[in-house]
Amino acid sequence: MRKPKVVSLFSGAGGLDIGFKKAGFHTVFATDVWDIACNTLKANNMADEVICNDVRKINFDEVVNKYGEIDCVIGGPPCPPYSQTRHYLVGKADGLNDEKAGFAVPEYFRAIEEIKPRVFFFENVDGFTFKTHTEAFDFLKERSYELGYNITYKVVNCANYGIPQTRKRFICVGIRNDVGEKFDFPFETHSENAKVKGTLPWVTCKDVIGEFDNITEEEKLQRPGSKDYDLFVNIPPGDNYLYYTEKRGCNDPKFKWKSRYWTFLLKLSPDRPSWTLQASFSNNQGPFHWRNRFLRIEEAKRIQTFPDQYKLMGDFKQQWRQIGNAVPSLMAEIVAKKIKEEYFSE
Repeated sequence: MRKPKVVSLFSGAGGLDIGFKKAGFHTVFATDVWDIACNTLKANNMADEVICNDVRKINFDEVVNKYGEIDCVIGGPPCPPYSQTRHYLVGKADGLNDEKAGFAVPEYFRAIEEIKPRVFFFENVDGFTFKTHTEAFDFLKERSYELGYNITYKVVNCANYGIPQTRKRFICVGIRNDVGEKFDFPFETHSENAKVKGTLPWVTCKDVIGEFDNITEEEKLQRPGSKDYDLFVNIPPGDNYLYYTEKRGCNDPKFKWKSRYWTFLLKLSPDRPSWTLQASFSNNQGPFHWRNRFLRIEEAKRIQTFPDQYKLMGDFKQQWRQIGNAVPSLMAEIVAKKIKEEYFSE
């Protein structure tokens, strides 16, 4: 059976590409602006061609001329313009007006216009749907209609699909009008404590990284939380700095209620999925391991459902950034399998 051909945009470390590859797709062309991420894609043979360049400089007509009809375009434009924490940056434009990445969503749809794939897969943070980003959300819907695509979108909690992370993401699948009707998302297979009938319990951190439940001598010398390390070590698994607030009954409060980011001194619980892994590695922003240490790259890969053998280029922080920016590959695979089944089964 022919493998549907994929063009991958804003590819990063290849979370989407891994998932689509496992579902039976083949990436012929991938691009990202960061050379380290491009080296990761090359090291894992994720695409026939990897181009490290600004997406605005890529001529997608040439890509089609080289590889023929493209079946699917996948990609997640940079998410900082739509993140929930964006309002903390006073005086900085967001959304389509963001000075660093506001161009990315329009460029994604320029690629759709030039390539005319049968299907597209668009991913971003759940903040993309917030009222504060109406302009970008409306742009996506209007351009999809203008270019002749039926779209279905959903904010998914990845944990509800068996990913060991309560990572919420906006996913939009577009189907070209002559190909088929709107896409139906796969049914959710998991729920918290299996409260939804017919579902399994969420996959927990212990399920996927329990075998790493140790701390090395070197890790004992490291200090998550930096100057607040002594406070951090006494926070129970699954809790954060709010443990030391008056509202939580602390007799000697150290912090005011909701005075910090939620992830400040956040510690994983082995009995639930991880919270969202951040792209920026930090000394005091978690989640951290319940054994009072930083997470390891091997653990971050498990939480993001990357294969153990997947090679990440760069130093520790560069590898962490690649993992934190990625789409969980299993989430991509689940959606990709449904796309293949419905639109590429011939």
